[in-house]
Amino acid sequence: PPRSTQSRSSAASDVYKRQVDGLATVSLNRPEKRNALTEELFNALYEAGVSLQQTPGLRAVIITGAGADFCAGIDLQFLQSLLPRLDEIRAEMRNLNQKGVANWFQRPCYIWRELQVPVIAAIDGVCIGAGLQLALCADIRLVGLNTRMSIMEAKWGLIPDMGITQALPQLMRVDQAKELMMTARMMTAETAQQVGLATRVVEDPLATAQHLASEIMSRSPEAVNGSKALIDQTWTLPMGEGLAIEGALQADIIGTPNQMESVMAGMSKRAPLFN
Repeated sequence: PPRSTQSRSSAASDVYKRQVDGLATVSLNRPEKRNALTEELFNALYEAGVSLQQTPGLRAVIITGAGADFCAGIDLQFLQSLLPRLDEIRAEMRNLNQKGVANWFQRPCYIWRELQVPVIAAIDGVCIGAGLQLALCADIRLVGLNTRMSIMEAKWGLIPDMGITQALPQLMRVDQAKELMMTARMMTAETAQQVGLATRVVEDPLATAQHLASEIMSRSPEAVNGSKALIDQTWTLPMGEGLAIEGALQADIIGTPNQMESVMAGMSKRAPLFN
């Protein structure tokens, strides 16, 4: 029988996390508020990512939203609650975590880029502002036919600051990024795919994500995770600077039991059995 675990945060704004045979599904669970992010949900998302980093046997992660929408960005009541303590908030924005990477506002998104396994976002309905930045920190974004996306922060007089700089340069042209950030324009699913924000437009994002995860998990975990590391570490480097990374990653993979099992299974025309 499949090995399954399920957990629910105790915060008022919840994240559900379910794992079956190496595939974890993380769901934002405020459907009545279009899964808008609160302080509790910021913490719950980050804690879910940290927990999965420490989960043995994890092969892939799906992030989705409960109900009809992925995420409507930051909850406006939460945003308004920050106003009386702006000095504290500004200090927090300049304060990186212990690893010197992401601040408190960035870590609920950036934690998904830090996972070694592939992360797939299954997106329906609205995916705007902070919700889009969360989706951009996934490796693959499968978007429903009626999805609407926007880099929305300029509408509120702000810039996107939840990890967008780590993802957007790998996905789209600089002039397109500037236009979308400066206008806060709402995009259809088709437009989002054209500019690189959506990987594919599909009828059923969650079902397609589950099928894709199964396909990915049929490959050697070292090859899958190595491919993610290769792209993340080299994609925007100047010419020649990625060659050493290619070599080092391949040297760690070649000849391992799972790599040899891939060869033997392919030659025998059978399904591989990975450790």
